[in-house]
Amino acid sequence: MAKQQPQAAPENIAAVTATEAFFEKYQKQIIACICCVLVVAAAWIGYVQFIKNPRTQKANEALFKCENYFAQDNYEKALNGDGQGCVGFLKVADEFGSTKAGNLAHLYAGICYAQTQKFEEARQQLEKYSAQGDAMISPAMLGLLGNIYANLGQNDKAIEYLLKAAKTANNASLSPTFLIQAGELYEAAGKPEKALDCYREIKKSYVNSMAYQDIDRYIERVSK
Repeated sequence: MAKQQPQAAPENIAAVTATEAFFEKYQKQIIACICCVLVVAAAWIGYVQFIKNPRTQKANEALFKCENYFAQDNYEKALNGDGQGCVGFLKVADEFGSTKAGNLAHLYAGICYAQTQKFEEARQQLEKYSAQGDAMISPAMLGLLGNIYANLGQNDKAIEYLLKAAKTANNASLSPTFLIQAGELYEAAGKPEKALDCYREIKKSYVNSMAYQDIDRYIERVSK
């Protein structure tokens, strides 16, 4: 997991959320977390599926070629292929959707779209991804989807996913970030009491997190 950075407590959260997209604010941290676990997941898929089924081996090989472009931040070729052997995540997901590699391609595609600010397309791909009980990927994916909904202006949906992500993660690396995001959205919606619940949860349950160092400022702001 990526190391969590201290969170700054903005003086006017409504102004911040109106001028700064949530995904831009938190994308490096959340994407880094997802990419970290994707490396492990992809390696596991490559080993297990090579043994089990030639078709799934083919799917994983196709995924690997896309991953090379993804690692280079070449999201266009990662998504749509290069016409020279890499078919792109979208085609891997379409042709091998019944395999774990095909399922993972939806997540990769969602990240690519999010990185290029195509949030509706990102939403569609992320909602097609099945976490299948994966304790590592699922929380980060839910948090990313919450960020996508925030950028689409669907704040109620965003809060729902962020709170679910925080609960699913239940760790000091991810949960405080998602709780702060949910709290900021509650503040922007004029619900300081709901925001306070989020911040107090960090104060109570995540004393070893980086966010804990600044959480009193958040609590003080919404307690006025």
